[in-house]
Amino acid sequence: PAAATTATAQITYTAAGKLVSPISWIDDGKPHEILSAVNVFDRDCGAVHIREKNEVAFRPFGLDIPDELAGACIRVKALLTTEQGELDRKRDPVFLTPSWHTDTKVGVILSKLTAKTKVEALETLAKINSETKARHAQICEDLAKDPLKAAAEQLLYANQLRQTALSLREIGKQNSDAPLGTLKRVAHDALTKRAAASVAASTAFDQAALAGVGGDAWRAMWNAAQLYHQHVAYPNEPFPPGHGRAVCLLCHQELTPEASSRLAGFDEFVQAQTERAATDAEKVLAEAKKGFEATSVRVIPLGPIRRRIALRNPELASDILRLLASARLRRIHCLKALLLDDTNMVLPALTEDPSDKISELEASTREYAEELRNAANVEGRKVLEKERDEIADCLALEGLLPKVKAEIERLQGLALVASCLGDTTTNVITKLGNEIADEVITPRMRDKFQNEIVKLAANRVRCEIVRAGGKYGSPHYQVRLFANPRAQVHDVLSEGEQTCVALAAFLTELATAGHRSALVFDDPVSSLDHKWRESVALRLVEEADCRQIIVFTHDLVFLNDVKDAAAQKGKTAKLVSLSRTPAGAGTVTLGLPWMAASVADRVDKMGKDVRAAKMQSDAHDDENYRQSVHRIYSNLRSTWEAAVEDVAFNGVVNRHRDYVNTKNLRKATVLTETDCDAFQAGFDKSCDQIDAHNPSRGRNAAPPSPDDMMKDVKAVLAWVTSIRDRQKAIR
Repeated sequence: PAAATTATAQITYTAAGKLVSPISWIDDGKPHEILSAVNVFDRDCGAVHIREKNEVAFRPFGLDIPDELAGACIRVKALLTTEQGELDRKRDPVFLTPSWHTDTKVGVILSKLTAKTKVEALETLAKINSETKARHAQICEDLAKDPLKAAAEQLLYANQLRQTALSLREIGKQNSDAPLGTLKRVAHDALTKRAAASVAASTAFDQAALAGVGGDAWRAMWNAAQLYHQHVAYPNEPFPPGHGRAVCLLCHQELTPEASSRLAGFDEFVQAQTERAATDAEKVLAEAKKGFEATSVRVIPLGPIRRRIALRNPELASDILRLLASARLRRIHCLKALLLDDTNMVLPALTEDPSDKISELEASTREYAEELRNAANVEGRKVLEKERDEIADCLALEGLLPKVKAEIERLQGLALVASCLGDTTTNVITKLGNEIADEVITPRMRDKFQNEIVKLAANRVRCEIVRAGGKYGSPHYQVRLFANPRAQVHDVLSEGEQTCVALAAFLTELATAGHRSALVFDDPVSSLDHKWRESVALRLVEEADCRQIIVFTHDLVFLNDVKDAAAQKGKTAKLVSLSRTPAGAGTVTLGLPWMAASVADRVDKMGKDVRAAKMQSDAHDDENYRQSVHRIYSNLRSTWEAAVEDVAFNGVVNRHRDYVNTKNLRKATVLTETDCDAFQAGFDKSCDQIDAHNPSRGRNAAPPSPDDMMKDVKAVLAWVTSIRDRQKAIR
């Protein structure tokens, strides 16, 4: 079943001969710096060596440089690839489903955006003035209705523009410096001549009883009296009336000679040249002023046309108002100066006349009207639609520019990443590593493999190890048959031969490593037949000279081979059992399991069982005690049998071993009749306490006491000890 928690362990190890503090290991997929040097050989590992190209584990000093460089390139490539993926994901969706037209100026650029695209061209296209915006709105509006009707509306608009331009030109002309300057000169002339007449009047009437004779008020009165004389009082008679004939026109008293003389003097003054000049000048001024006041600063109808102009050109619409306002201000200043007889008449400037610009707008409007007339057919309509799309994309570009800039930056990043990725290829590095490997590693690997395969399979397996290409700066090696290099090793060799070859390749690869860390073999001979076991056992024991060897196996025959090989080399194998208990898998016990344990180990185990059974007896747990007695004596019986095989015959004959150890046959001669009787007694008693035979129901004998069981267990140990002591005396 699946583990409930992550596997953990406390691991103690030695490195360079020094004991290292225990580490807390957890199965998190991160290899430990030191413990990862431990190499494991199992069935899957063997298949790799036989079926696939295998990367050599170590290269001599200097050859690791290409390997490290390739590794650095791979790591950089992974980072660049990650960055490339992030940049790919950052692409704005607007570029996946474009909203622009592909045939417009904007669309052509946006559809072909690259890392080298200049954003300045787009920024220029995005600068749309109000006139262009208004034209876009107008085109959209007109395309939505009858083109001919829209053309007629545009022509009407053009006519209104023409009339407006004409009116503005006239207003500008009327209020320009030329006519106002003329008016100023006329006023100045009238004022000058009136001053001259006033001087003459003051000279002529300096003795007058009343002041102001000859002035404006007096002249108004004189003119009124003259009109009254000519039309009412004395029609058809000369003015002024003479003495004795009339009365005064003002006081209606008879004119005295003195009064008549005075009237004659007045008339002479009025008829004088200065007065006539002044009067004529004043008439000219009055006419000029009347004509000036008759003009108006108005454009009819200004409101609707100006608002329509403002839609496309707000500045032009403002220029119209500025012209009208400046013209009105000049008129006010001019009339005020005339009223005050101010001949200086300082006038504000007249703003620029926008009529020429309006005429240009009129011309473009008429051209547009012609386009609308043409839009009544398909081709003409396409022209307007093209213009509409061009402006629409430019208008949309204003909001798209930040995204466009971000996209160009993204494309620049991708281009840079792509350029860098090209520099992370490892082909050249691999080639260099292979060349060095051919000179340095391959000969050593080949010789070492031949040495290993001879140790394991003598000359019965003919194959070699050769370099087979490389990858990421590391050379690869492969096992091939001498007779047919193209044949697959696993298709030709038996399972036992394949295991020998895999072990040879495994040990060859390790020979190139720069460390002597432990090797772990998981059932290395699980598929071997008997003729390969001994060679493998001897080779593992030999390897134990330079490193720790750990073997997991279910094969007790192979276990005996390893023990014998170790004994031949004067070495001792540490035996440990792994078992599954109610507490879980991986329970560790020193020594071998019962089937493979020595007599001494079995006696020790049974002693513990007897002490446990005594606790059951003391607790009066009769049923469990009886079962314990049966189990202990069953084990005791098998121990007596093991004592005969291992001790009495001193290992001369072992079941499942491939040979008879005749050199120990002499030690079997120490066996006496007493020994045989003691064996038989102990063996028979063990048989009596187990269910190997069906006991009588009537007897129902009581089981032996714990003390008796302990004596029986110790009896087998005493029997073995006695025989071994006598065997040691034999040389």
